[in-house]
Amino acid sequence: MKKIGILGGVGWASTVDYYRAIAEGAGRYFAERGHGSPLPIPPMTIESVTQAKTRALRGVADNEESWTAFDAVFREALLTLEHAGCDFGIIASNTPHARLHSIRNGVSMPILSIFDATAEAAASTGATKALVLGTTVTMQATNYAERLVAEGITANPRLPETEIAEMQAMIDSDFYGGASETAHARLLAFCNKHAAPGTAILLACTELPLAFPDHLDDPVFEADGHLFINPSAAHVSTALSEALEE
Repeated sequence: MKKIGILGGVGWASTVDYYRAIAEGAGRYFAERGHGSPLPIPPMTIESVTQAKTRALRGVADNEESWTAFDAVFREALLTLEHAGCDFGIIASNTPHARLHSIRNGVSMPILSIFDATAEAAASTGATKALVLGTTVTMQATNYAERLVAEGITANPRLPETEIAEMQAMIDSDFYGGASETAHARLLAFCNKHAAPGTAILLACTELPLAFPDHLDDPVFEADGHLFINPSAAHVSTALSEALEE
């Protein structure tokens, strides 16, 4: 098996869920093939950055220079994983993927993109429209929209800044450290307001799927009258395929 490098900490709850999902997914893989206990899991190294620090270092949209310090934190973390002997890396967070084009500069090991994994999962549903939900950085960026259009899917036009700020506030208050008691209802209300019928809703912050505990490992699922895409689960599935490739 290949060794996986997980860049985590943004935030820690989703990092825990990535590790769990990879371990359980590998366990199912080997159990189905008749392997006895203890079931193998891929070797993994986690390099956890400090979310309070990375949040403070966020740059400004369309200003590359303003992101230099932010990018450097993630680049150094990936290089640490590379030096630890990891065969490939995954970033257990959507937000820094908006900067992946810069973050990966100077990093030799492959980095699996959450955009690719998510777009492929969305395409499998046959949906032609998508609503991308996530942090301010994710919702202001065009990365998901550009990758989705290659699959014949049109992303929702950029929401007003007040709505983007509402989603960021929801993530900070209801999803940091896990989903709060009000997280599911608040998220659903936002979806009901902005998702037209037939829209695939991308839970494009790795904490958002925590509002649906029965679907944490499902790249695609239906709940509460909506079609959801779980980028975290799609990303984990891609990582498992890479790690377990014979």
